[in-house]
Amino acid sequence: MRWSGQELTAEAPAALPGLARLNNLVRSVRTPDFAGITFHEVLAKSALNKIPGGGGPMPFGWTINPYRGCSHACVYCFARPTHTYLELDQGKDFDQEIIVKVNVAEVLRKELSRPSWGRHPVALGTNTDPYQRAEGRYSLMPGIIDALADTGTPFSILTKGSLMRRDLDHLAEAAKRVPVDLAMSIAVYDDELQQSVEPGTPTTKARLATVTAVREHGLDCAVFLMPILPYLTDTRAHLDEALRQAKEAGATSVLYTALHLKPGVKEWYYLWLSKEHPELLPRYRSMYGRGTYAPAEYRKWLAARIKPLIRAHGLERGEEDPLTGGVRSSALGMLRDTEGERRVVGAANGRGTGAGNGTAGTGSGSVGGGTPASHGGAPDAESLVGASLLAAGLQSTLF
Repeated sequence: MRWSGQELTAEAPAALPGLARLNNLVRSVRTPDFAGITFHEVLAKSALNKIPGGGGPMPFGWTINPYRGCSHACVYCFARPTHTYLELDQGKDFDQEIIVKVNVAEVLRKELSRPSWGRHPVALGTNTDPYQRAEGRYSLMPGIIDALADTGTPFSILTKGSLMRRDLDHLAEAAKRVPVDLAMSIAVYDDELQQSVEPGTPTTKARLATVTAVREHGLDCAVFLMPILPYLTDTRAHLDEALRQAKEAGATSVLYTALHLKPGVKEWYYLWLSKEHPELLPRYRSMYGRGTYAPAEYRKWLAARIKPLIRAHGLERGEEDPLTGGVRSSALGMLRDTEGERRVVGAANGRGTGAGNGTAGTGSGSVGGGTPASHGGAPDAESLVGASLLAAGLQSTLF
């Protein structure tokens, strides 16, 4: 390992070539608490990432990635190729060379305070996980949550990290002020397979317990049953058990999709497959030999298998944000203009455009459900939205 001689407080003598091109490197550190992992601490120049879209009311999306690289080490992770920009590889370097934007919360607050910021929904966890193990050391998320809530910016979090439980009180408070949408990614319900294909993640049991904890804090929580691995997790028995456990944990909706394998990710996944399930390698080469996505006929077959199971377990099918790949923000469905058309709105009278009432609807397009709650005399979510937009000729809607 190129940084193996460094101690926790040692300064990096030089930046890795790619890091110098991306940000200002402060230091690269190792600590016995994170054996085999190197943290490259950088000063971020920006926190918000703009994701181009396809036009319409949301021509683009916004994301925040406090970390780059991920110690969850999921062999199928679609974000692996992003490490090559830093002249690191998408295999072990992605798992072990973690970029930490130590000033991300401060930079974010400045960006959100600009008059031009439109309070668009922001997604976390769409590239690398904000609640990976590094967050236990750096605690970047509380500052990010505060910056978003203080500026009236709706946000969503998708994670595999049970560490999110640390911030649930914080998130529940934020949800009184802005729409907050939470989701846990739990794809594998076979313990041995889960530890093989996702060796750095919390157990399925720990993640399901986190779903329950989210619900106990009055927040909705979606479960991302993603990706479904052909010939490994697509059996009726596995899917039925997965949905049963998700429902039992309190999941309010479920999203699913079949595995897709980008170039670079495909080679890494095939390496794992050749070691753990070599008998499946010819089938995968046949399925993914001509592209990134599973064949249309497989996806149709999978939908026909899982949709009845979702209904049988009394779960809703959630909705993915088409731009960011994360949870679709409930803020996108809250507002209509005077002609009845839904519209994404930035701010009115200098205030944020939406506030949660303590339950963030995931995938259903609603914030909460039923009668808005009161918080110590503070206006409820619907009243706050309506009052702040009345002068702009807009009306709130829950659908």
